[in-house]
Amino acid sequence: MAEIDSVDEFLAVAVDAAKIAGEVIRKGFYQTKHVEHKGQVDLVTETDKACEDLIFNHLKKHFPTHKFIGEETTAANGVTELTDEPTWIVDPLDGTTNFVHGFPFVCISIGLTIGKVPTVGVVYNPIINELFTGVHGKGAFLNGNPIKVSSQDELVKSLLATEAGTKRDKLTIDATTNRINSLLYKVRSLRMSGSCALNLCGIACGRLDLFYELGFGGPWDVAGGAVIVKEAGGLVYDPSGKDFDITSQRVAASNPLLKDAFIKALQESE
Repeated sequence: MAEIDSVDEFLAVAVDAAKIAGEVIRKGFYQTKHVEHKGQVDLVTETDKACEDLIFNHLKKHFPTHKFIGEETTAANGVTELTDEPTWIVDPLDGTTNFVHGFPFVCISIGLTIGKVPTVGVVYNPIINELFTGVHGKGAFLNGNPIKVSSQDELVKSLLATEAGTKRDKLTIDATTNRINSLLYKVRSLRMSGSCALNLCGIACGRLDLFYELGFGGPWDVAGGAVIVKEAGGLVYDPSGKDFDITSQRVAASNPLLKDAFIKALQESE
């Protein structure tokens, strides 16, 4: 088992890895993109692949015995099972569609699970230079300053974030839009920023009050952000109200004051 004393080192190395990849993303952001389609609207660029290699190489150099799960390697090779071993879970570029369109909500998400528990989280947006960090039991920070979730306790005054997802079949679209229609009657407004990891960080720093997403890519979208939300005093859970499962492709997050009302509203939107 990894020693708890070493979590500060894990964090420092993860921040370095994120910043190295961030330079590549920042340069690529203003250049012509070479885009491939993973699905009808799901995109991948050569920047995604280059950044994953950079991050993994940096982490492996420092922690050769750790396990690694990445979006691009897993997408190519099938799902990797999460074990109790220290495991780095990386999304090298969350918000690829934003990246392709020059919309500045893109980030690197790096999470470390130990015993399947998200323990270290780093989410870095190199375009607007925001670095979110969290370590289990040690708080959450934005550019080194402590952050905490909002104190909003009324749904009707809450800002909600979600995503439309990447599937474009009628059944999925209808379910998605019907759910949003139902929720819009109960909240102040809705945002779709295009990055699951940055939505979680929005909850952590109080910019957003409520967030849910169903059917996102995989654990790499939530591994970093989940630690940061919890360390900022927030809650991460399944939209049904059950415990959060990092492998389930379902997530909801809020401050503790809104959880029960939010789960009820989500259940009523089904």
